[in-house]
Amino acid sequence: MPAAAEQTVRRTAREIFRGVEKNARDELRRSTQALAFSGLAGGMSMGLTGIAVAAAMVALNGVPGRSFIAYMLYPVGFIAVIIGRAQLFTENTLYPVALILSEKRHVGETVRLWTVVFVGNVLGAIAFAGLAVGSDALNPDIHTALVELGKQAVQGTASHIFWSGVIGGWIIALVAWLVTASHWTIGQIAVIWLLTFVVGVGHFAHCIASTGEIMSAVIAGAVPLSRYLQWLALATSGNIFGGVMIVTVLNFGQVKLGEES
Repeated sequence: MPAAAEQTVRRTAREIFRGVEKNARDELRRSTQALAFSGLAGGMSMGLTGIAVAAAMVALNGVPGRSFIAYMLYPVGFIAVIIGRAQLFTENTLYPVALILSEKRHVGETVRLWTVVFVGNVLGAIAFAGLAVGSDALNPDIHTALVELGKQAVQGTASHIFWSGVIGGWIIALVAWLVTASHWTIGQIAVIWLLTFVVGVGHFAHCIASTGEIMSAVIAGAVPLSRYLQWLALATSGNIFGGVMIVTVLNFGQVKLGEES
């Protein structure tokens, strides 16, 4: 009983950072092939965010507050990917970057990790869109709702998309930090659900989650491919900036500078 009770004690920032460094080492040791398959799986699973919201929108048609309620299901894809330990690009704005800051090396390995996972995630999200919209898998009403989500996702100026991506990247990197801090799977699920719900209901840009929705609209002919590519560049830049600068650098500072003082 005392041992079990001790395990539930809240971790210190230094202990969380050590967990982040361990996760980074584990990920950087994975082969390119393993990262590619994991990235593909992560990208496809992230499609669950859009399809869950679209299905809920249809089921709740005419219900007051249906958009807010529907976005309660937005975290489903994030839960599937993060708890299932598939690779998600925006988590990796925390793990390997923290290790680079701590040990002043691993830059080349991190570039490999980012490149393979990002490409795998995007291709996986596109594969999801092809399955969802390019086949007869979906009910026509859900099909229409999913395409509408994609059309809405690309709206806004370049500045809006970038800064929306900054907030989205900050929140998802924060999810990775807090998941590392959590002792139990149920606590990790709660953290993921609460924070990614904010991403969804706030319509903050996420380079992978929104790709499934936008590419569904592209395949349906409702959004030009060039608009998606422009959106992807802005959202990805914002996600990287938000994850690295707001979460990783600040947490590195509070832990490592605290050790030096």
